[in-house]
Amino acid sequence: MPDADNYADARKEYGVDIPMETPGFFLKGSAHLNWGMKNRLSQIFNPKSGRTVMLAFDHGYIMGPTTGLERLDLVVPPLIPHVDCLMGTRGAFRSCISPEVRKPLVMRCSTGATVLKELSNEVIGVTLEDALAFNAAAVTTQVCIGAEYERETLENLAYLINEGNAFGMPTLGVTAVGKEMVRDARYLGLACRVIAEVGAHFVKTYYCEPGFETVVAGCPIPVVIAGGKKLPEEEALAMAYKAVDQGALGVDMGRNIFGAEDPVAMAQAVGAVVHRLESPKQAFALYNDLKGKCC
Repeated sequence: MPDADNYADARKEYGVDIPMETPGFFLKGSAHLNWGMKNRLSQIFNPKSGRTVMLAFDHGYIMGPTTGLERLDLVVPPLIPHVDCLMGTRGAFRSCISPEVRKPLVMRCSTGATVLKELSNEVIGVTLEDALAFNAAAVTTQVCIGAEYERETLENLAYLINEGNAFGMPTLGVTAVGKEMVRDARYLGLACRVIAEVGAHFVKTYYCEPGFETVVAGCPIPVVIAGGKKLPEEEALAMAYKAVDQGALGVDMGRNIFGAEDPVAMAQAVGAVVHRLESPKQAFALYNDLKGKCC
């Protein structure tokens, strides 16, 4: 039995004069999430800058071996050290990404359509259990506001949110823009707000001019921008800068990174914009300085 007298006399440091800190959470709209949600979001978003550079390489699930991603095993691994997060499919993760990689994974869970058919006609093809088995940091599906299967894509989003909430798994809602939809602030603001109100934890959308700041202001959860079509490197850096300057908390880029003349240099230049708020001119100079020197 322990010696009660020795126990009583032991010096303990309770720090009674130091109040316990109760810090808030650094991400917009996330203060009331549970610990697991916050932990996973803190892997995706850098707690120091509050922003993220996500690398998207999920294009093949609807497009096949698209230009620049013909060989996932050759294209993606060199970029991993220079981004914060990887967004892809479970097939790509399992076949081409080493399990020793410590970067957070955002897993694409929707399937059911290709570029040969109506892209909004999707179902959820990955269970939450499988995403957890991959140690994913978040799950994602696209939402097609105004498309033929709008309701079904919202059901897919709600399903992932409901399943994920039970296990502290965040859901990223992606605003997919159909062929007849205009990428303007009115449409993107509608799509982002709907995704947030359904209960997603962050949203991916497109940058637009004018009015992107209203898209962000009207969305009560973190917004990251898609890279979209391939742009010249300086233009892509300028787009990232304007988006962050207007409130976006990062980028989820694919073609504008892996499609660059030097993808590794481009990934680092994008990071300089997102995390250090370097100007497009400064970031492009960095890109040119690194070009051809990166492994």
